[in-house]
Amino acid sequence: MSLVELIGQADERGLAASGLACLDRCVPLLGGDDEVLRPLWADLATDTGRPEQWAELLDQARGKLGGGGEFGSAAEGVPESAGADEAVSLARRMLEAAPAGRSGAELRAWADACSVAALRIHQLLDPLKDTAGSLDERREGRTEGMSPLVAAELRRQITVLELLAGHGPAGVRPALEVSTEGRRVLRAVVSRRSRRRG
Repeated sequence: MSLVELIGQADERGLAASGLACLDRCVPLLGGDDEVLRPLWADLATDTGRPEQWAELLDQARGKLGGGGEFGSAAEGVPESAGADEAVSLARRMLEAAPAGRSGAELRAWADACSVAALRIHQLLDPLKDTAGSLDERREGRTEGMSPLVAAELRRQITVLELLAGHGPAGVRPALEVSTEGRRVLRAVVSRRSRRRG
């Protein structure tokens, strides 16, 4: 199935994991460390706990990542450019738009928006550009001429949704591992861009 179809069929846990994974991979743009979203992942892996816990954990993450809707400041090490500024803003919006609950229509809308934003961020930061096709076409399965960084991000998004669809709560841990790999890749890309400009 295409990414659009997978999002359309995902359950609430799958949608939350999909949005969280997109955000997690983009944490380097927000100046966060590798553990800042780990409590949210842990919450996804269990059906116990208080319903309001997700919202509390989100607030904690926003505090650690400088939340509050300030879109102007790039993370340390991110080169100042129009593309980098847009990438940081997109990452910030993913964090700020995360719904307070792990259910409802707004969760699906957030997961879908995070998917587009994460692909756009990778497109902005990829030194090799797509030769053809819009992000909508990519998400619908038309992937000819994709640049390597965008193609890898698309694969990770699909993999996360497939893991959650196939394994439920047991799919959270491998989904986190997929996201961790993607975060390391993006952190390396940001570092290389910074060195080239420095």
